[in-house]
Amino acid sequence: MSLSVGSIVEGVVKGITNFGAFVELPNGQTGLVHISEVADTYVKDINSYIKVNDKVKVKVLSFDETGKKIGLSIRQASPKKDDENRKRKPTVSFEDKLAKFMKDSEEKLTDLKKSTESKRGGRGAGRSFH
Repeated sequence: MSLSVGSIVEGVVKGITNFGAFVELPNGQTGLVHISEVADTYVKDINSYIKVNDKVKVKVLSFDETGKKIGLSIRQASPKKDDENRKRKPTVSFEDKLAKFMKDSEEKLTDLKKSTESKRGGRGAGRSFH
């Protein structure tokens, strides 16, 4: 079986390092899945995503000049989840998010001031020191 860039094949995880995982491909060659290509989210510990001897689907990303180093991706081998939902979901601008945050913050501060003043007896109801 010959591999080409863009091919999607199944392989077996043979080793895990702090920068990625080595995957043995069906033709006997071994490629590297960089830690950034394991999942769509930030991966702090690769061991929480894959283990040695796991079967994984990988996409061939690259070969070096000699053809011995193969770059692989797990995240690009699987179809995007909820791709349609992302397209239909309206995006909220930063300004809108900031405005909502400011409004919520003002409401929380107002509630906090009301509850604090009622516990102290309100303004002007201070203690008299004789």
